[in-house]
Amino acid sequence: MLLSTTLLALAGLAPADTLRPKRLSLLPVPLVYYTPETRLAYGVAATATVRFRRDDDFAAARPSQFTLALAYTQNRQLLLYVPFQVFYDHNRYYAYGEAGYYRYNYYFYGVGQREVPRELFGVNFPRVRVNVFRRVGAGMGAGKLYAGLRYQYEDYRVSSVEAGGLLASGTVPGGLGSRLTGGGLGLFYDSRDNVFFPTKGVVADLSAFIRNRAAGAGMAGATTRFNRYVADVSSYRALGTHAVLAANAYGSFIAGTAPFNALSLLGGSRRLRGYYEGRYRDQNAALAQAEVRFDVYKRLGAVVFGGVGTLGDAETLLRLGQPKGAYGAGLRFTANRRDHLNVRLDYGLGRQSSGFYLTVGEAF
Repeated sequence: MLLSTTLLALAGLAPADTLRPKRLSLLPVPLVYYTPETRLAYGVAATATVRFRRDDDFAAARPSQFTLALAYTQNRQLLLYVPFQVFYDHNRYYAYGEAGYYRYNYYFYGVGQREVPRELFGVNFPRVRVNVFRRVGAGMGAGKLYAGLRYQYEDYRVSSVEAGGLLASGTVPGGLGSRLTGGGLGLFYDSRDNVFFPTKGVVADLSAFIRNRAAGAGMAGATTRFNRYVADVSSYRALGTHAVLAANAYGSFIAGTAPFNALSLLGGSRRLRGYYEGRYRDQNAALAQAEVRFDVYKRLGAVVFGGVGTLGDAETLLRLGQPKGAYGAGLRFTANRRDHLNVRLDYGLGRQSSGFYLTVGEAF
């Protein structure tokens, strides 16, 4: 999620000389970002950076971060949110996730080929996502591959729908609310030379959520079950000394009946910028996108990007003849030179759609 990426990146905004290796440090920061789904969002956050005693003798051990944030948006959305990432025992164990409560509103455009004029709906939900991994391979420097477990919980309480709309009809799984619980397996591989602005390497995040349970997602409030398989892979290559080519491939495939809010999505600040998040949703989604990132002057940089995605369902895995394309450009300002952490301003264009995005960190 955009807010999670922004908050975990904000710890890098402090000047380098203030980031001495203390066991515990606290950093309060203002929180400001903009997306088509929220418009202007603003709030406060406090990040705790923790270094465990067990890692005192290992200079390459990464610090752990816990952030508490409160944000409010121009669309009258409220977010109380705690993202975290934990590294322990010389980076042998890695955990990340979030716990939060949201009072939100979204536009709904239909499911699959059953598209509708946008419907505004309100929702309140607590959400918990936890991912716990252990490095695979012998020795502290043996590599970048992690394997582990994933868990998610979300109580999606739909508070309002448009009268006469598709959600109000009760024919959309989870359209009047659902409670999602489930877990699965995961693999994570990372050979990037820099987390915030890589110039070489690969990062791959693979998931298999097995027998997720969605109470209230079926007709007449029945419980449904589904499996979900996700692959998110990005690669980076330097183009000379002042430019980088970044490429991303993403796929999400669902077997069974999932509530509409858990379906595979296209659109948003990370996947097919230029379309509203969830503008396209179905059981399956696949996406390929790329961007060129290049220096302009001192801390100022720029990007050009483009991507194409497609959807599918139980009958047709992917409808390759109905692609969704988007493209755009943006500016970057390096807020922290040591880690090359950028403030991102993008403008994306899709078919009869566009959007501005202002946040911290790259899209992928």
